[in-house]
Amino acid sequence: MKLVLNLACILLQFSLNGQLPYADSIKKLRQEKQQSLLGTDDLLDSLERSKILSLDYYPVNERWIKHVQFVKDKGKPFEMPTSTDRLPRYRRVGYVDFQHEGETRRLTLYKNLDLVDPEYKHYYFLPFKDLSAPHETYGAGRYIELYHNIKKEKTFTVDFNTAFNPYCAYSYRYSCPITPEENHVDFRIEAGEKVPVMNTH
Repeated sequence: MKLVLNLACILLQFSLNGQLPYADSIKKLRQEKQQSLLGTDDLLDSLERSKILSLDYYPVNERWIKHVQFVKDKGKPFEMPTSTDRLPRYRRVGYVDFQHEGETRRLTLYKNLDLVDPEYKHYYFLPFKDLSAPHETYGAGRYIELYHNIKKEKTFTVDFNTAFNPYCAYSYRYSCPITPEENHVDFRIEAGEKVPVMNTH
C-alpha cells in the first residue's frame, strides 16, 4: 500500500503550504495513482492494465470530511482474513464516532502489528464496506489510512474522499485484508474511489 501511504500527511502539506486548493490536491493524488497503476509496469502487468480503461471516483465532497471522536477500546491480537491464505496480525485500538444524517455512526480502528518500523508508530487502518458495494465500489471494502497520535488527541478528522481500493480490485496477484463485518455499515458513503471503468473492447 505504499502508493497511498501517508496520504493524509501529503494533503495536510498541500493545505499548509497553500500549494493547491483542497479539491485540486485530491484530484492531483488521484491522477498520480492512475499514472502509477495504468501508466507503468510497477504494479500491474500489461494484460491487467489493458482490462482497465481508467480509475473512477466520486466527486470530491467536503461533507465527507468527518470530525470524529476516538473511543479507546483495545482488543486482543487477531489474524485478519485476506484475499489469499495470508493472515496478517491486527489489533483493535478503538472506535471512531462521527455524525451522519443526524445519527452517530461508528467504525473500528485497527493497528497492523506486523508494521514495527518507527515510521508506523502513529499509523492506523480503517477499512469499511458500505451500501455502495459491490455495484459502485469494491465488494470487499475500501481503505482509509490514518496518521494520528490517538494517545494525545481524541478528536480529529477522517476524510472519506481519500478512501481507496486495495490492489486486489485490479489484480488477483495481490493479498489484501477483507473488511471485518463490524465495519460493514448500513448506509452509502459516496466519497472516494469507485470500481474502475473496465475496457469493454
